[in-house]
Amino acid sequence: MTGIGTIFRKELSDHFSSYRFTILFALIAMTSLITTYMVGISLREELSGVAKPNFVFLMLFTSTGPIFSLVQFVAFFGPLIGLFLGFDAVNRERSSGTLSMLVSQPIYRDAIINGKFLGGVATISIMLVSIVLVVSGLGLKLIGVVPGAEEVWRIALYLVISIFYISFWLAMSILFSILFRGVATSALATLAAWIFFSFFISIGASVVAGTVAPMDTQAKKNPDIIVKHVKIRENISLASPMKLYNDATSIIIDPTRKTTQAFVMMGPMERHLVERFQRPLTLTQSFQVVLPHIISLIAITLICFGISYAVFMRQEIRSM
Repeated sequence: MTGIGTIFRKELSDHFSSYRFTILFALIAMTSLITTYMVGISLREELSGVAKPNFVFLMLFTSTGPIFSLVQFVAFFGPLIGLFLGFDAVNRERSSGTLSMLVSQPIYRDAIINGKFLGGVATISIMLVSIVLVVSGLGLKLIGVVPGAEEVWRIALYLVISIFYISFWLAMSILFSILFRGVATSALATLAAWIFFSFFISIGASVVAGTVAPMDTQAKKNPDIIVKHVKIRENISLASPMKLYNDATSIIIDPTRKTTQAFVMMGPMERHLVERFQRPLTLTQSFQVVLPHIISLIAITLICFGISYAVFMRQEIRSM
């Protein structure tokens, strides 16, 4: 496509030269390093004088620091990266008059939207990779444990999932920047979407589960009602990208976790089988467990960008 490389380089230049990106990157990097330092110091004290367990390096990402772990931090605040990068991607160009200038050049219209999205994805990828590399280097210094090959692959897969997760929010913010002419309006819409998917879906899931299968005193003695309550709540929560991301990364980055379900009913034979197979899952097994979640994340990202693409291609630009 003619011009996509030009738009891509322009977006990268705009992102990396903006004060907004610099401040955002500095805040995220500082928080990540502080969390990793606190976790690393705690792990070093706990492992002092004892044999190092398997996958100890991954504990840098999963262990809870003063407030949250690194994985939890990316799950909750990562969407803000995508939202801040894309909420004014199109309406800013439109209000300044540069969008009509772009389409008047020998550049295909779809190259504009594709270049903007790819430029944002590249920025997100560079940011995440650099933060993970710095965190890993600090972890090596603090705990003195070199990650094994499987740990490296797990971290790499975690990065890929995180990039798609944040890219979904980027695609959503670009969609709002296309739908709304005002930058302030699109910014409020993106924040409202983040709040809705982050808080209200989980609250709504608990309300619906409590209505369909109420957990009163008598119900707590009935395992069937407990299982129904938990399943309803978890199934509704899967409508949130944050839930999909949390389930996928918790299995990938923690080999000791074997299911995404919070509550599992087991009979005597099942408990016996679980006791016989207490070894951590291999990377292939972990990937198979969360494959539906990963596919769902990729799908909603592509669908959201596809809607943005279709709306942008149908809009009249020169008359705006």
